[in-house]
Amino acid sequence: MNSQEIFDAEKKYIVPTYARPPFVLTHGEGVYVFDAEGKKYLDCAAGIAVNALGYNDPMLVAAMQEAAQGLLHTSNLFYTEPQVQLAKALVEKSFADKVYFANTGTEAVEGALKFARKYHKERGDANRVNFVAFRGSFHGRTMGSLALTDSEKYQGPFRPLMPGASFANFNYLGSARKEITEETAAVIIEPVQGEGGVFPASEEFLRGLRELCDERGALLIFDEIQCGMGRTGKLWAHEWAGVKPDMMALAKPLAGGLPIGALLVTDAVSSSLHVGEHGTTFGGGPMITSVALKVLDRISDPKFLAHVQETGAYLMERLCEINSPHIKQVRGRGLMVGVELDIDAAQVTQKGYAHGLLLIKARERVVRFVPPLVIEKPHIDELVDKFGKILAEV
Repeated sequence: MNSQEIFDAEKKYIVPTYARPPFVLTHGEGVYVFDAEGKKYLDCAAGIAVNALGYNDPMLVAAMQEAAQGLLHTSNLFYTEPQVQLAKALVEKSFADKVYFANTGTEAVEGALKFARKYHKERGDANRVNFVAFRGSFHGRTMGSLALTDSEKYQGPFRPLMPGASFANFNYLGSARKEITEETAAVIIEPVQGEGGVFPASEEFLRGLRELCDERGALLIFDEIQCGMGRTGKLWAHEWAGVKPDMMALAKPLAGGLPIGALLVTDAVSSSLHVGEHGTTFGGGPMITSVALKVLDRISDPKFLAHVQETGAYLMERLCEINSPHIKQVRGRGLMVGVELDIDAAQVTQKGYAHGLLLIKARERVVRFVPPLVIEKPHIDELVDKFGKILAEV
C-alpha cells in the first residue's frame, strides 16, 4: 500500500479517535524514525515516553528475538519464570513488596483503585471509597481512571463517571488537606504531571502529602506511568523527594515498546487481596516480562541514569537559550521537559514535521519533550536549532 491508500483505508476501517499527520512511519534507528517517502525525523516524543531505548536497539532486538522463541502466552493460570524474575527485580529496586501485572497504565490505575477500596474494607472501614486527585492530572481513559483525570475534554462525553472523585490543587497542601476526609480511600498523584503540562510536584509537597495521608488514614498512590523508569534521571520520580507511596502504577517504557502495565504495592495492600478478586488474561505474559526484565536492568544502571540527568540538564539549558517571545516558561525534570508558549502548541507540532521533528503537546500551549532516554547532546543541539527556527516562523 502506498501512503494515500493507507490514509484512505484508515479512514474507512478504523474508529476515528486520533488525528494523525499526513505521513506513514515505517522504521527507526536510534533516536530517528523514517516515513514511507524516506523522510527522517528526530523523535522528541518516543511514542509518548514509551521508546526509552529508541529504535532498533541491538540489546532490545536480541531480547525480543530470544523471548519469541519461548512461550508467548500461557495466561495467569500457570507459573512462568520471566514473570517472577521481573516482579523480583521491581521489588528489589523499589519500595514495594509485591507486584500485580497488567497490560497498560490505565489498567494499573484501575487496579490501584480497586486495591485501595479492598484495603479499607478488609480493615472494617467500608465507608472509605472516595479518591482525591489533582488539577491537571491524567490517569487514563477507562471509567475509573477517567474520573480522576482533570479534563473536561476527556470526561465530558462519557458522564456519568465513577462517583467519589474530587480534585485538589496541585502543589498546594492546604487544598489537599480540605479534600482528604475520613471517606478518602486513596490519594493519587503524578510526581511529574505529563498530559497536564509537565509540572513537577515539589519535594516539599510530596513529603507533606505523605504525612497528610498517614495522618488521615488514606493510601498514597503514585502514578509514574510517564515519569517513572528513569525519565527524570532517577529510576523513580518520587525518589527526588525521598518519600514512598503505598502503591505505584507503571507502564509506558517498562518493556521498551511492548505493552505492559504494573502495579507495585506494599505487603499491607497486597494482604487485602485474595485469589479471584482481580485478574487479567494477558498481563505479565512470559514474552513481555522477559523483555521488560532486560529493559529494567539497562535503565536502572547508575551510568544510564547519570546520562539521563546530564542530557536532561543540557536540554533544559539549551531550550532556555532560545530567544523567542513565544516562550513563557521552560520546566521539567530529566528528559521530561515542557515549554509553555503564548500560542497554540499545535501550530508548533505541525510545523515540526516539515523540519524533521516529531513533537507532541501537553494541553493547549505546552510542547512536551520526552525523547528516547538514549538521546545524546548532538541530537539535542539539532532539536533546539530546529525548534528555534519553528518558533521564529510562527
